[in-house]
Amino acid sequence: MSANGFLERLLDGAAVEWVPLGEISEIYGGLTGKSKADFQDGNAKYVSYKNIFGNLEVDTAILELVKVSDNERQHEVQYGDVLFTGSSEIADEAGMSSAVTSVLDEPVYLNSFSFGLRFNDGVPLKPEFTKYLFRSRYMRTAIASSASGVTRFNVSKARFKKIPIPIPCPDDPARSLKIQGEIVRILDRFTELTAELTAELTAELTARAQQYEHYRDELLSFEEGEVEWKLLGDISELRRGRVISKEYLTENAGEHPVYSSQTARNGVIGRIKSFDFDGEYVNWTTDGANAGTVFYRTGRFSITNVSGIIHVLDRKAINTKYLFHWLSIEAKKHVYSGMGNPKLMSWQVEKIPVPIPFPDNPEKSLAEQTRIVTILDKFEKLTHSISEGLPREIELRQQQYEHYRDLLLNFPKPAYPTAEA
Repeated sequence: MSANGFLERLLDGAAVEWVPLGEISEIYGGLTGKSKADFQDGNAKYVSYKNIFGNLEVDTAILELVKVSDNERQHEVQYGDVLFTGSSEIADEAGMSSAVTSVLDEPVYLNSFSFGLRFNDGVPLKPEFTKYLFRSRYMRTAIASSASGVTRFNVSKARFKKIPIPIPCPDDPARSLKIQGEIVRILDRFTELTAELTAELTAELTARAQQYEHYRDELLSFEEGEVEWKLLGDISELRRGRVISKEYLTENAGEHPVYSSQTARNGVIGRIKSFDFDGEYVNWTTDGANAGTVFYRTGRFSITNVSGIIHVLDRKAINTKYLFHWLSIEAKKHVYSGMGNPKLMSWQVEKIPVPIPFPDNPEKSLAEQTRIVTILDKFEKLTHSISEGLPREIELRQQQYEHYRDLLLNFPKPAYPTAEA
């Protein structure tokens, strides 16, 4: 039976009521009044931005620590809540959700870059059901439309409250929960099968990546006195990108790529007629879940304001590809995420130390850098050529899963909510 047919049989004529979130729930904010120091040697647990962004349900095994005194009035997370990231550098990724499906036996708080949704008493919604519901295509479209901004997109609470959600059989809570439970049972099993089907592909991809990383780390490990360490800011010029909106991409469509902070599609979010950079560079992601990810860029392109560019000042002394391979190891070590939203700003990148072999012999130094690059490029190419089909197969598995998930949650619904205030 198709997913649509299954849902029809499961509902068996039962009504589905669409109710605005503001009528059946309350919104609460994350931690307030916290400084950078409060996130060091904390005494209380909190749910991080990454935990919400990366999980359908909050992973209680990776809660982080923050200082909270006994007299503070902070909102505590509870079983049944749905947590949301409050903002993102990309509109489509704003308001990512994660449901609290475990009963918490101690106070747990929410980071300040997120907000929580708590349903009113008597609302028949299972948290195991909402973990899927708020990640469905319909809800993601509605939530993304509630976000606005220029350099960063923030969810408008006023718009968010107007988003309607489906409650099957609202006049019969027992039946409603039974319907939700059956949908959850199928989606949980399908999630498990999808994970099993992609496990072998992922294992092969991981093995190749580990092989590359092993040789990269070996080649870029130096003994005391073998190299001279220079700060990245002393050997390169750093710049940030500019705001490039969806409208600008559409109105100026062309051939030159625009890179943003995402890692999908190598960071490409569109192509335009003009370009801001032409040459050989290292590009890094400045903030968000992918902060500290680096890319090797060549040719004509532009970058958005949530990424930065590194241009080597003297290419006769520093091989740009050598710098890329080094930063692929080192950059993420300098990401700061203590306040909830991971960041790697230009002032932090400037302070990253870079090893320069044979500093007293520039010609020999560049030759050694080139030798290392040649070896690592071969491994990288091997890894890419072997894994070229693997990420595609994994993506197809995920698309298949999302297709059936959306069909199982395809309740008779009104038109898509708009972003009108």
